[in-house]
Amino acid sequence: MTIVSAPRIEHHRDPLGIGESRPRLSWRLSGAPDGWRQERYAVTVVREDGEERVEVTSAAQVLVPWPGRALDSRERVRVHVAVQGADGSWSDRSPETWLETGLLHADDWSAQPVGLDLDEGPESDARRATLVRRSFRIDGTIARARLYATAHGLYEAEINGIRVGSDTLSPGWTVYRERLRYYTYDVTDLLVDGENALGAWLGDGWYRGRLGWRGGHRNVFGGDLSFLGQLEIVYADGRRETVATDDSWTAALSPILRSGIYDGEDYDARQEIPGWTTASFDDDGWLPVAVRTRDPRTLVAPTAPPVRVTQEVAPIAVLTSPAGARILDFGQNLVGRVRIRVAGPRGATITLRTAEVLQEGEIYTRPLRSARSSDSYTLDGRPAGEEWEPRFTFHGFRYVEVSGWPGDLDADAAAGALIARVLHTDLERTGWFSCSDPLVEQLHRNVVWGMRGNFVDIPTDCPQRDERVGWTGDVQVFGPTASTLYDVSGMLSGWLRDVEADQLPDGTVPWFVPVIPSHKVWSPIRAGAAWGDVATLLPWTLYQRFGDDGVLATQFESARRWVDKVDSLAGPDRLWNEGFQLGDWLDPAAPPQDPADARTDRYLVATAYFARSARAVADMARVLGRTADVTHYESLAADVAAAFRAAYVRADGTMTSDAQTAYALAIVFDLLADDRQRAVAGARLADLVRAAGNRIATGFVGTPLVCDALTMTGHTDAAYDLLLEQECPSWLYQVVQGATTVWERWDAMLPDGTVNPGTMTSFNHYALGAVADWLHRSVAGLAAAEPGYRRIRFAPRLGGGLTHASATQRTPYGETSISWHVEQDELRVEVVVPVGATAELDLPGAAREELGHGAHARAVPLRP
Repeated sequence: MTIVSAPRIEHHRDPLGIGESRPRLSWRLSGAPDGWRQERYAVTVVREDGEERVEVTSAAQVLVPWPGRALDSRERVRVHVAVQGADGSWSDRSPETWLETGLLHADDWSAQPVGLDLDEGPESDARRATLVRRSFRIDGTIARARLYATAHGLYEAEINGIRVGSDTLSPGWTVYRERLRYYTYDVTDLLVDGENALGAWLGDGWYRGRLGWRGGHRNVFGGDLSFLGQLEIVYADGRRETVATDDSWTAALSPILRSGIYDGEDYDARQEIPGWTTASFDDDGWLPVAVRTRDPRTLVAPTAPPVRVTQEVAPIAVLTSPAGARILDFGQNLVGRVRIRVAGPRGATITLRTAEVLQEGEIYTRPLRSARSSDSYTLDGRPAGEEWEPRFTFHGFRYVEVSGWPGDLDADAAAGALIARVLHTDLERTGWFSCSDPLVEQLHRNVVWGMRGNFVDIPTDCPQRDERVGWTGDVQVFGPTASTLYDVSGMLSGWLRDVEADQLPDGTVPWFVPVIPSHKVWSPIRAGAAWGDVATLLPWTLYQRFGDDGVLATQFESARRWVDKVDSLAGPDRLWNEGFQLGDWLDPAAPPQDPADARTDRYLVATAYFARSARAVADMARVLGRTADVTHYESLAADVAAAFRAAYVRADGTMTSDAQTAYALAIVFDLLADDRQRAVAGARLADLVRAAGNRIATGFVGTPLVCDALTMTGHTDAAYDLLLEQECPSWLYQVVQGATTVWERWDAMLPDGTVNPGTMTSFNHYALGAVADWLHRSVAGLAAAEPGYRRIRFAPRLGGGLTHASATQRTPYGETSISWHVEQDELRVEVVVPVGATAELDLPGAAREELGHGAHARAVPLRP
């Protein structure tokens, strides 16, 4: 009997307050007999005024169009699905999914931003965090209540003394002038009959806090701290009431003395205001709020889950440094904050300083540059003890130096008094990998941890130093791996809208999004290969992995404008061989202070990416049915590839830049003329790997491609040699050095245990971890052969002495997996294909085989 899952609404994990009036639907199928295929589906939408049922003849089950009329603002409906097979029989209907829209129109908003009016200049960094509140009365039985909330800065809301929601660092970081995200909360159960109170904590965050390196900039997006909240109450008798932020609210200073993304948080519990969000509180003495402005047309609903605390990690050791400092070792480089539970004298101050590494037994903070990365808590002296965790900051750390602790730190840490709270965008995990080599498994774990720590509302470059911005090139190269490990469809499609918002009118894509002022190397914004190509290649990656042609439609103009910009820079010869480029950034041969000085010609890199992006736009146009654009951009891509070959490929098939990245680009981007050139390029690439002692010789551009290039040209053994090398520079060098995340530099920690002298040295940076996608696709052998895994390719490529590997992928159609192991002279493989998908099985020494849904096991002899 075919079973239909509860439908998923767009890419939402919790479809409350969604911003789509016609959300697309997806469902998964299970339990179908062999050979069964969906031929028809029926969607039923149950509304307050009745239900609509729409039947569609289609095998589609991923992101199908919304049936019936569009939803209104605040509308709450139930949706369920049934499917019909070729035999004409219908499944039982699926479980219901409740969904509710947010405020879809600008005129739905009556709230205005409000905050404390402090007489300080627009460049001030001394502004205290603040509180805002208002009391109101409930008169009657409540059917439902929703709080729609956002802020200039960061906020946490409370009703009647109880925290609203579980999100943190909300509303996140967007291009605030164009898009300010709001969140919807069901607060029905927090309200009581009679008097109530609503309030919010406010902190600087990205909106007005310090951003950027070399001292940074403050008040980049505005100088005010303001809460914008709209509480809408629906009574059982049909009455509606709105409590919105306006001039009736009051404000006061909070006990947060200082708060910043880079610098941490200082909190004085003696300045707490007990009960300030309870109905009985008397706010006499609080100040009237200042009412600010916000165009409601810029308020947008989220497309992804918020940032949340997702895990708690206890320290594995309490160390004493040579200087006598007490240091907690959490055993894992992570991103988050430390929660403390403590009892001590009033006025005592505890300080927590964070760092990723130790050097000579002390926490080593030089890699943080100007980020203070320190929190402090001054005790109120309550006999029963106190609990505190910073609200509006986060740190990247493994080690925490604790000073001023009033008790026995060793005993208290063992009892759970100091806990690291891991935070990141609360994405759904979708990809898993394992194999017989424990070092490779640790490498994969490092990639996962690195992604978690750098997907904090936006895809960042590092979580610890005075930077933490959305570098476009980093996520461009890591996008395939990110899309394997987690469901990033909603998060990255939302971030791409910010890319377009910050894209210049001439098509130039910034180096990082959202844009902040930066030193002269990065300002004014200039076009750069690999980084700007996020506009073309990331939408295509999301389409390939999640089957979402909507992201192509939304981003097509942005992608096209980027390629047109590069076309204008290249000129008639189609070679992008002028201007500032980062090239193969952080090639290990580059000097510490000049990471763009790579072995591969930076203009070879630029022209290769020009060809790849032109082809990507043609592919996007084909999916969208834009015939004229297909013709134009296919022709452009062919011209650029021909120019690339003429300029950078010699007659004998070798390249003018005789470097690993050059060959990897030419092979993977399909820029070579024929099989002969591909064979020569593959052989030369393998020779270069061997000549380097199997050590890495690629930077950000080449690293995601080099193993694929070797595998595609029949040199899988060389790819495994690269993977398994343990000498510096290599992936496993980091692992044997004790890394628990992926480093920014191959040699961020030198073999003698000292930190690389470069001023740009992060120990949590995901770009070089892009190899994990190859681990899934080639080592385990599980890949998407058609968008969204509608068709799956199982093609493990054995090597490196591995005796088993496996991968599991939670696809839009359901869970698929492969597990292989070598037993004597036989390869045994087990695969699972979800209902609605098909697969091809390509095993060494065996004919390719077509598979339908279900579990399949095969055994093939291995040739000596």
